[in-house]
Amino acid sequence: MAIRDPQAYREGLRDNRRVFYRGEKIDDVTAFDEFADAIAHSALAYEISRTEPDLAVADDGDGPYTAFYRVPRTAADIADRGRLIETLSRMGAGTIVLKEVGSDALFALLRALSGDSLAKAEAYYRYCCENDVALAVAQTDVKGDRSLPPHRQPDPDHYLRIVDEDADSITVSGAKVHTSFSANADEIIVLPTRAMSEADRDWAVSFAIPVDTEGLTLYVSPYLHGDQHPFEHPISSRHKLLESLTVFDRVRVPKERVFLNREPELAGPLALAFVDYHRFTAVNYKLPVLDLLVGAAIGIAEANGIAGAGHVKTKLTELITYAETVRGFAELAAVRARNGGNGIHLPDPLAVNMAKYHFAHGFHQAAATLLDLAGGLVATGPGGHDWDDPEVRTVLEKYFAAARPAQERLRLIHLIGDLTTGQWGGYQSVLATHAEGSLEAEKMQIARAYDSTRARAAVDEVLRAAAETRGAGAELATTAGAAR
Repeated sequence: MAIRDPQAYREGLRDNRRVFYRGEKIDDVTAFDEFADAIAHSALAYEISRTEPDLAVADDGDGPYTAFYRVPRTAADIADRGRLIETLSRMGAGTIVLKEVGSDALFALLRALSGDSLAKAEAYYRYCCENDVALAVAQTDVKGDRSLPPHRQPDPDHYLRIVDEDADSITVSGAKVHTSFSANADEIIVLPTRAMSEADRDWAVSFAIPVDTEGLTLYVSPYLHGDQHPFEHPISSRHKLLESLTVFDRVRVPKERVFLNREPELAGPLALAFVDYHRFTAVNYKLPVLDLLVGAAIGIAEANGIAGAGHVKTKLTELITYAETVRGFAELAAVRARNGGNGIHLPDPLAVNMAKYHFAHGFHQAAATLLDLAGGLVATGPGGHDWDDPEVRTVLEKYFAAARPAQERLRLIHLIGDLTTGQWGGYQSVLATHAEGSLEAEKMQIARAYDSTRARAAVDEVLRAAAETRGAGAELATTAGAAR
């Protein structure tokens, strides 16, 4: 087992990976300035082993390894994982960092597979623990025409598929999208994105490969491009994710790294097993974002001198209720955790999806409330270069002072802008709607996970009692009539 430090993590990214950014081929991701913030952000997943060893380092007797890869065997393990994810996210200002998603995929493989496939997944899991591997996950296919299954797509590469096979390997072609951390990870785990039929068997595939595997090319999104001034962008000037279109052009995968090979009956269960953990990760890494929303709302209300107004108190209470409801569901998911197969616990799917749905459903209204409290300076206020100039700053200090000094007030206003209206805020808005599953996907899982036994029994009990009362009443009336 091993624990790497941030420097070793960075050095591991220097290889022959094929990465393109804004039309330019990037020969060394660690030497490319535009990626520096993203790599520094992901390095926090290694830094936390030093700053929070009791929480972030595990040891089962074979030596220390990252606690992100500790297999959850109890409800307490799930609760500890939630705290670890939240703590790391807080270090990253409410943004997911690196190891969370890869460990979600490892647990899904270990829980959903059996036989030889499980043995290969277990061997890969040990490799990841022993080498402290940084994992990305490629699950979402580009999908093409959403009304058609994989085998009916006009372009068969719109879902990743097996195009060739020999005794030692499979060869795959196609593409995945929204692949977080791909350009700054060591390896990629590929998972199916949906349930599949026998006709889709060539598309039922799961495996793991190094990022520098021949034929694999990453096209990194330019979102959040450019330098940001820390006065104006206190979050996005320091924290960033790299997301990619991940293209497989006849990529050869050794069979010891293949976990699903033309087994369509397992595609859906494996995809859902990943979701069970990934949405738990989502709601826990979102908790610091919710704290930022509430804290910024309280701060700006005080700075603007409106904290005592009745309508402001109501808005703050609504924000607190929203944030603490999500937190409550996240904690409930750990309390209700149960064995999900192969001795591995999973968070309660009902509570997890309720937490994620409540977060996503309420995020945009929460952002609107925060903007309402902040005022128009979020859009029209002075920038960081203005504040840096001593002569201009004197003017700003005079005219933007309120119930708090101008500097405190303007920093809060710019934090709110970064959270809600800037590129980072827009990114969070899209994540709230689509990341880790859409609102419709969460509603589907809530309906699947809800056990209606108790609710049905409550109705049966009331109706049975009413029927028995009516029967007893009729019997008494008959007896009384006979007596007369």
